[in-house]
Amino acid sequence: MSLSIGIVGLPNVGKSTLFNALTKKSVPAENYPFCTIDPSVGIVPVPDERLEKLSKLSKSAKTIPAIVEFVDIAGLVKGASEGEGLGNKFLSNIREVDAIAEVVRVFKDTKVIHVGGKVDPVSDIEVINLELILADLQTVGNRLEGLRKEVKRGLLARNAQARDKDAIFEQEVLLKVENLLKDSKMASRGSFNENEKKVIKGLHLLSAKPILYILNSSEAEENIEGDFSSKVPGTYIKIDPIFGTGLDSLISKSYELLGLMTFFTTGEDETRGWTIKQNSTAPEAGMAIHTDFRDKFIRAEVIHCDKLLEAGSYAKAREKGWVRIEGKEYMVQDGDVVEFKI
Repeated sequence: MSLSIGIVGLPNVGKSTLFNALTKKSVPAENYPFCTIDPSVGIVPVPDERLEKLSKLSKSAKTIPAIVEFVDIAGLVKGASEGEGLGNKFLSNIREVDAIAEVVRVFKDTKVIHVGGKVDPVSDIEVINLELILADLQTVGNRLEGLRKEVKRGLLARNAQARDKDAIFEQEVLLKVENLLKDSKMASRGSFNENEKKVIKGLHLLSAKPILYILNSSEAEENIEGDFSSKVPGTYIKIDPIFGTGLDSLISKSYELLGLMTFFTTGEDETRGWTIKQNSTAPEAGMAIHTDFRDKFIRAEVIHCDKLLEAGSYAKAREKGWVRIEGKEYMVQDGDVVEFKI
């Protein structure tokens, strides 16, 4: 599963420190802006107590967790959408991730310089989000200009009616998005139907990506308190990367934000959590293991992990009739234990 979440924020808010805490991977985390020039990628295990219980049940030789991918992205400054700092690089890197973990600093420490001169979480969020909005305005504006030319050519030629209709619809959707952005609102805040969402998805807008706000706090320093969600809507997680507080919650929330879930395979050789997209059919889920489980899929034996643990063994679960046979249309559920048949 290649979906990833980018760790984003102003310089010196603790992005690389958080990344190091999550991945145990050594990347620069010095006290100066732009120390992270190229994005670093880390694979992080998803905490899941069900995995250990299944492994113990099966007496597995190996236990392998599901994973989520984090990307540490260079710090952003005001004016990034116009090329300030590492603006263009920052924006191109964030365009490649599927969701955003936006780090804002709530701890006060005179030894750690804040690029804005003072610690103000709401202001930090507004600076970052505005740069995403301004970058999206450029993207939408460029596409609208191209569409205007397409529509004009189509009207003059008076042919290719279906294509003209699509261009006109796309133009209407993008004008709707443009008005939203001009009102300093993220594209994700708009109300769009499924057809409109397809148009928007094709533009890979930065402000349309799902965002999780991370409050970087410190148990050793004074922290700014407050209900930040009342000023900036969104989901917040409070962490302390030095002491490790809140990291498991952050990983789990990031996993959910990416629209991912876990199914299991278990046996004497190994118990493993497999990362798949939510609403995956059995063959689609099987592809996480091997493409043959999609292409040559016949059926799957399925039992939820809670029922298997309750039974105490596969044999007892079968006796109780809890192990089901499912076909190609079955939608795998989070926590299912699956054995594929090909």
